[in-house]
Amino acid sequence: MRDTEDMSFTEPRPPMSKAEYVYTVLLEEIRTSRIPGGTALRAGEVAKRLGVSVTPVREALRRLEKDRLISYEAHHGATVVDLGDEATAEYYGLRAVVEGLGARLAAARITPGELAELRELHAAMTEDAAHGRHDGLGERSRRFHLRIVDIGGPAFLGAHARAVRNSFPVPSEASLWLDPQQAGRQLDAHARLLAALEAGDGDTAERVMIDHVREAGDHRRHH
Repeated sequence: MRDTEDMSFTEPRPPMSKAEYVYTVLLEEIRTSRIPGGTALRAGEVAKRLGVSVTPVREALRRLEKDRLISYEAHHGATVVDLGDEATAEYYGLRAVVEGLGARLAAARITPGELAELRELHAAMTEDAAHGRHDGLGERSRRFHLRIVDIGGPAFLGAHARAVRNSFPVPSEASLWLDPQQAGRQLDAHARLLAALEAGDGDTAERVMIDHVREAGDHRRHH
């Protein structure tokens, strides 16, 4: 299957700079809460762990500060932002708006090939859930959602959806996909999304996506 998350075989990209490498690693670690909120980030320790000098680490930390993922305090240095319930509600509300609009627009422009890609991904997720393989479902759901937004809004919405998702850490253990009952509910929502996209029904696609994202937010706030 090909999607915008995995098309590494397309045009060659320039080598990643050390600062970009550090930023990418730290962003993923913060986004997945492998580095939890409230953690102090010492430039020297990060540099040693990643095998680089302190200079690219400081550059990466400045970028993360602009992303509002870390903050600086006198005598404490850089600390990963610890987001509370209000930020959680805002995050999922924003996701619902952006991804809901993406689903609405996708319903009007999705091609048979793109629909087949999404159905293939959904089928793989359904099979894994049926066999109790839940660990990878959260990341596959992320790909599923972003692929829909990319189809609906390739000029702007896809980038916005990624920026929103990257701005808020979600611990892997908090994923609703680890709960078999919740996973079944979410897969049912994906199936209804696919049906709406195939029918070209933007109203239904948007409503299903919004409800789907909000349910994830409710689960996160209560677990």
